[in-house]
Amino acid sequence: MVGSSGGADALPTGADPARTENLEEQRTMEKEEPVDRAPRMTLTCYNDTHGYGWKHVDLFVHDAAGRELGWVHWGVPQDGPAAADEETARVEPALRRTSAWRHGVSAGGVDYWEADAQWGTE
Repeated sequence: MVGSSGGADALPTGADPARTENLEEQRTMEKEEPVDRAPRMTLTCYNDTHGYGWKHVDLFVHDAAGRELGWVHWGVPQDGPAAADEETARVEPALRRTSAWRHGVSAGGVDYWEADAQWGTE
């Protein structure tokens, strides 16, 4: 709490008051929403609808509450799931897609596909 003079809920000395809300939210999540130690991974690929020329696949890692823990991406020569599967097999041969691709359209009108993934053996 802001203005607290110590204890487990006290902010660190010199804490930025503008970040206090985020700190309190984080503490609440730590107490009430334990992080699942078995992360969920998803592959996401896109259609370059707006012609930016950045064709890629993202691998996202989320905890059980859906919070993004991290991500990495790699380029692909073409749009869509078939190219994503082919390039993923080349770039990360131990990574396996474990579900069908699910199609969606972003608020900006970009087609994307998402699929569950997990590490396997080569």
